[in-house]
Amino acid sequence: MTYIRQTITDLQRTSPAQCEFYQAVEEVLDSLSPVLESNTRYQKEAIIQRMVEPERQLMFRVPWVDDQGNIQVNKGYRIEFNSALGPYKGGLRFHPSVNASIIKFLGFEQIFKNALTGLPIGGGKGGANFDPKGRSDGEIMRFCQSFMTELYRHIGPTTDVPAGDIGVGAREIGYMFGQYKRLTGRYEGVLTGKSLLWGGSLARKEATGYGAVYFAQYMLEARGDSLQGKKCVVSGAGNVAIYAIEKLYQLGATPVSCSDSRGTLHHDQGIDLALLKEIKEVRRASLKEYLDTHHDAHYIPATDYPEGGHSVWHIKAEVAFPCATQNELTEQDAKTLLENGCIAVSEGANMPSTQAAVDAFIEAKIAYGPGKAANAGGVATSQLEMAQNASMQTWSFEKVDEKLKVIMKNIFDAANETATEYGQPGNLVVGANIAGFKRVADAMIEQGIV
Repeated sequence: MTYIRQTITDLQRTSPAQCEFYQAVEEVLDSLSPVLESNTRYQKEAIIQRMVEPERQLMFRVPWVDDQGNIQVNKGYRIEFNSALGPYKGGLRFHPSVNASIIKFLGFEQIFKNALTGLPIGGGKGGANFDPKGRSDGEIMRFCQSFMTELYRHIGPTTDVPAGDIGVGAREIGYMFGQYKRLTGRYEGVLTGKSLLWGGSLARKEATGYGAVYFAQYMLEARGDSLQGKKCVVSGAGNVAIYAIEKLYQLGATPVSCSDSRGTLHHDQGIDLALLKEIKEVRRASLKEYLDTHHDAHYIPATDYPEGGHSVWHIKAEVAFPCATQNELTEQDAKTLLENGCIAVSEGANMPSTQAAVDAFIEAKIAYGPGKAANAGGVATSQLEMAQNASMQTWSFEKVDEKLKVIMKNIFDAANETATEYGQPGNLVVGANIAGFKRVADAMIEQGIV
């Protein structure tokens, strides 16, 4: 049995029933063969065995009281995966699907994503199986306060700096920051994604979506093309999707879709961005309300998804942006996109494409930007927020956006050049994984066996 296969087998034995985590690990390790074969030191130092085991795994109960006076209990997590490059950095996800496997897969991906930015941040992730949907502000506040009552003792501005993710926006970050400050008596940059009123960064909300679009533009430019005039499909309707749509318009493309858990919105004339923001950021309502204003748009309920696929990927377009959640783009979806003439995919979500879908994109040799590279703009801008907090400064939107563009270009160049160096030009999966791995692995070796 090979070194990589043995590591995966051992992991499945010691961390049972964690399918999403196995998927993330296999996707990375399978692409590392070229670098492991050319540098035996990584095997001698047991780097991948050390890398797939988190430095620390926290799991705790989160009791809180709902508006009816009933006691509710959720499960909270924080996985501090790797600190070789800096303090743990990664978001908190509040969603019913959250479990140990989901958090570990996200944390493992975060190691390489953060390494690719070139910034001094390690990898971590956390969250809870709490669903903010349908909950009052008071219920969300009480949950966040209870969550932070346990988490606060494990985090700090030079230790572990959480951010937002699915279900965690500025409101939730605010409640958690307030509780952290109350418990510690310290006002410090321990969370990112904060309100602009008290330490947040301009362009942070936009960063992941903007970054995924910048990455797509760089992929196309390397092939002598651009986003100008391209029809694009986008999934999701949160920050990532909304601001991917915004940046697509700015670069001359036409985004024609978005989606939420209830269904897919298709507007062939182009999504009305102002209306979408009102529905999702102000009203927090269903995308179906979009049809009240635009009668020429179409809404496809989630129950109408085609067998083996999802409706959003059956809309004809040249570029696709999966910006919702993991494994939302299946092999059948990939085949449909390719049959419809898709030439590029840039992942705004974490691991949104199944392995079979990724294989189809690579075999077709389209421009494919894996999530750990294409959506790294969010965590990169979180680190820029940390830098502003540490220096007690506030940068302009334009300054942050310009830094984001440079970081995304550097990530693309690193992945592209590494892929070529290891004999697989254009394969940004291999390029991103090896480039991120080498930076973390070399740091781990220099720091000894810890």
